[in-house]
Amino acid sequence: MVAKHASAAAKVLPKSAQPTSASTAAPKLEAVSGDDSSPLALDRLIHERVRLAIVSALAVHQMLTFNELKALLETTDGNLSVHARKLEDAKYIACKKGFDGRIPRTEYRLTAAGRRALEQYLSHMEALIRRVGESG
Repeated sequence: MVAKHASAAAKVLPKSAQPTSASTAAPKLEAVSGDDSSPLALDRLIHERVRLAIVSALAVHQMLTFNELKALLETTDGNLSVHARKLEDAKYIACKKGFDGRIPRTEYRLTAAGRRALEQYLSHMEALIRRVGESG
């Protein structure tokens, strides 16, 4: 069984991260070891699926309302609210609350810091893909 996993690991892991027959510990890639000081470290704030979707949607659209984002991402009010707040606290998105007549209206925009963070995140993902591809 270890040999089966070792041959699969050989296709995607560099030799230094490949398990040996004596090793039962899970292998880890040096580039994605979780070391935040690594040039390939991912922005954990954006890496979460819903937050990545929010930032990506706002990168394409100048502004989206809460209801537009909720429909686009097919998520719940509470889920969107929690994730949007985390992005807002990090200054990745800006939130503007107001009223359209008597109906509350919340609008979101991607900030310059959010756009830079998304571009850096995408660059890191591309680098990780290249690095994994080179090792195989």
